[in-house]
Amino acid sequence: MFDMFGMMNKVKEMQAKMKEAQEKLKHITVSSEAGGGMVKATVNGERRLLKLEFDETLMNPGDKEMLADLVVAAVNKAMDEAGEKAKEELKKNTEGMLPNIPGLDLSNFGL
Repeated sequence: MFDMFGMMNKVKEMQAKMKEAQEKLKHITVSSEAGGGMVKATVNGERRLLKLEFDETLMNPGDKEMLADLVVAAVNKAMDEAGEKAKEELKKNTEGMLPNIPGLDLSNFGL
């Protein structure tokens, strides 16, 4: 027989764990570099850019285009790494609560 009350408790428990995991994402930080360390980007698990650092040699107005390219590369790399860490954190916090369904993508659950 289907236990509706038990199912509702499981859903509430899962929602609480998801919220807890999302709160932890604020504290995950990832830094990545581009151009051999000339540009460094730091983002958090919520994929928010926290910090950009530039090597002083890039402050030449003639290198404006290269600087823009390096910033984009460093930020994108850091965002990708933060996304992976966020998925790992979510998986860790909801382990055993969700069935193991091949192809299930949890990235759309507020991450």
